[in-house]
Amino acid sequence: MVEAVTTQKIDVTVNGVKYEREVNVRTLLSDFIRQELGLTGTHVGCEQGVCGACTILLDGEAVRSCLTLAVQANGRSVTTIEGLGSPEQLHPIQEAFREKHGLQCGFCTPGFVITVSAYLAENPNPSEHEIREAISGNICRCTGYQNIVDSVIEAAQKMKTVEPAT
Repeated sequence: MVEAVTTQKIDVTVNGVKYEREVNVRTLLSDFIRQELGLTGTHVGCEQGVCGACTILLDGEAVRSCLTLAVQANGRSVTTIEGLGSPEQLHPIQEAFREKHGLQCGFCTPGFVITVSAYLAENPNPSEHEIREAISGNICRCTGYQNIVDSVIEAAQKMKTVEPAT
């Protein structure tokens, strides 16, 4: 009789910190981030990959952490909203969302900010239409999206003026 594997050791770097943990092979990455690491900025909304609240960067690519198993992050790098900025030093995207009122209740905001981070890395000078398309996978139930679009436009401008680290 073959015994089923129920746990696996993973090595994952989250926000620049390396973690080694034994996890249940069915643990979702969103649950690992929130419960095991205590990083609660990654929100869990629909748990079906539709709302975008759980979006994180996995090796620089925006992915839904509620659809990704923690074991899939083994040997990889994860960036959560906590890894982009801090209350003392906001990331330019976070500054833009604050300045342009791109948030209301804030539940969806981490997912939007992470999505925008990955998008602006690919397209640093997007049109309004391109921005709307890029954020179309994220749902906000409070805003009419215009302030979010304005925030992304502002973030793109801010990021052009930020000198790259050498």
